[in-house]
Parts: sequence; C-alpha cells; structure tokens
Amino acid sequence: MEEEKEVMEEREVDERVVEIEHPLPCLSESDTQRIIKGRDLFGYVGIEAVLDQMRRKTMKAGFEFNIMVVGQSGLGKSTLVNTLFKSKVSRKSCTPNYEEKISKTVHLQSVSHIIEEKGVKMKLTVIDTPGFGDQINNENCWEPIVQYVNEQYEKYLKEELNVNRKKRIPDTRVHCCVYFLPATGHWLRPIDVEFMRRLGKIVSIVPVIAKADTLTLDERLEFKQRIRQDLQANGIRVYPQKEYDEDAEDRILNDKIRENIPFAVVGTDKEHQVNGNKVLGRKTKWGIIEVENVAHCEFAHLRDLLIRSHLQDLKDVAHNIHYETYRVKRLNESNANGVALSPLTLENGTLEKSDTESHL
Repeated sequence: MEEEKEVMEEREVDERVVEIEHPLPCLSESDTQRIIKGRDLFGYVGIEAVLDQMRRKTMKAGFEFNIMVVGQSGLGKSTLVNTLFKSKVSRKSCTPNYEEKISKTVHLQSVSHIIEEKGVKMKLTVIDTPGFGDQINNENCWEPIVQYVNEQYEKYLKEELNVNRKKRIPDTRVHCCVYFLPATGHWLRPIDVEFMRRLGKIVSIVPVIAKADTLTLDERLEFKQRIRQDLQANGIRVYPQKEYDEDAEDRILNDKIRENIPFAVVGTDKEHQVNGNKVLGRKTKWGIIEVENVAHCEFAHLRDLLIRSHLQDLKDVAHNIHYETYRVKRLNESNANGVALSPLTLENGTLEKSDTESHL
C-alpha cells in the first residue's frame, strides 16, 4: 500500500511538472477578436441595415457645404460656381440689378441656398471675396479672409463649449477655398504665393486656372508644370495633401488628382447644340468649347473632386484637421493664461485671442 501511495505521489508531481513545463497559452485581446463573416452566421442578423438607417437620417437632416471663392475681379468666379451646381447660386446672380464695382477694400459676402436632388438636401453657402487683388497695393489683402475663417472656427468652438449644446451645431466653417489663378502662362505672382502659403494652413485650398481657354494646350501644360514647381518650392499645401491619405486606395485616387492640380477650367451657364445634344459650352469663332468635355478643359475633374468624390472628405478635413488645430491652440492659450475657456470668456473677451498671424 505504501508503495502504491509513493507511485501516486510521483505521478502527481510529474503531472504538476508537466503543467509547469507546458503552460496553457494566454489569450491576448487580439486573439479573442476574430472576424465572423457572413458564412459563419447561423442566419440573417441585419447589420447591413445600419447603412440604410444612416442614409435615411442624412436625407432627413440634410447636410451643409461652405465653399469660398477667391481671386481678382473678372476671372469668372460667379460663372464657375453657377456651372458647378448648375443653378444660379453665386452672389452676383442672386443680387437684383447687380453692378460690378471694384471694392476699395476686401470684404466678404456670403449667400446660402437649399439645393435638393433626388431627395437629398444640401445647404450650400458660397462666400465671395470682392476686392481681393484688385488694388495697386495689395499688401495684406489676405488678412480679412484669414480673419473670417478663424471667426467661423471661434463661433463653432463657442457653441461646443455651451453646457446645453444644440442638437446640431450650425456649421459656418469654410470647408473648401477655390483659388482662381489668372491664365498668364508664366509663374505664380507674389500675391498668389503669399495667399496660398498662409491660407493653406487653416483651410483646404484647391487652385484653378481661370478662363483656361485663352491658353493653347501646350501653354496650359507648361503653365501647370510651373505652378506645381512654385507650389513645391514655396512649401504651399493644397488639397488633397499626401499625409491625409488613409490607405492605398485613397493614395491612388488622390495621386491622380494631384497630377492634375491646378485644374484648368472654363465656366459657362449657356447651352449649345453639338451633334444633336445640348451641352454647356462657350461659343467662339473656332467652335464650341464644351465645359464638361475633358478633352477641352478640366472642369469635370474639379466638379468630381468638390462634389462627387471628396465633398465629405473636405468636411472631415475641415473638422478633424483645421478646426481641431484651432481648438487645441485656443485651449493651450487659455491654460497659459490661467483662464478656463468657456462661452462667457469668449463672449466677454476675458481671454484675448492672439492676432491673425498666430493661426497661420
């Protein structure tokens, strides 16, 4: 009996040794998160219906898009905006008895519209900048624009800090700035470099060559190459930036867009008959320049970028990158001054905002 007990004890010791020598593997968090695909489910769950729910909510609420157009007078800003949205949405088109006058100073004006297409509503706000680049001395003509962009960030920040926030904060932040370059065929002007260098840090800029039909195809190609060289040499950030590419698919799509920047565009709201079809175009002595024909100009590429492929991304960049940078800076300023940032301090001016240059 004693021998049997000793044998049993030896077996228990051996088993304990085995347990120590070969411990069970510890399951990490990643090991427990396995992907269960449709073929592994016992039946229909309905997860895919979430997309329909999101779509219905978006269609009910609608969404907002705020676009700013900047450039000197006579470059066709109003016409291009009307062509983009195929309706009279520009400030010039909406003002009765409008008279083109060169403003002595840069002052910003905005006009909003509700556009509905196939049940989807969008509140479109077009911000115009009359007076920009129209003076003999254009020094600091970008400052009112920088101030306006930062004011919209400040307004949104104030709403966010309210204790009883609105269910949906009105969004007046500039989601995109389309900058119009004159078709000189040379290089970027000093005002172009200075404006895009400063504004590119606080808003997404999309440069376009206005009235590109005044250039030959060879002149247009050379001009685009010079502009890209100037942008790179001056460290100017234009949309879409490479660091914002989320994956390989985004990179491939955005690389094609970056190759076409700046877009050589032509705008018009007049239709003409071409081979029995109505097309938007400009009639000249040599024929009709079709606005939506990529062989004639790059308007279609610009429209696809702003509306069909990157509209939501422009809004995401405005919120997650530019606004977030502004918000963090304001919070750091409040901590440095020992004053808690709140709607009251913002409204009463207890916490002074730093000057325009600090946000560039």
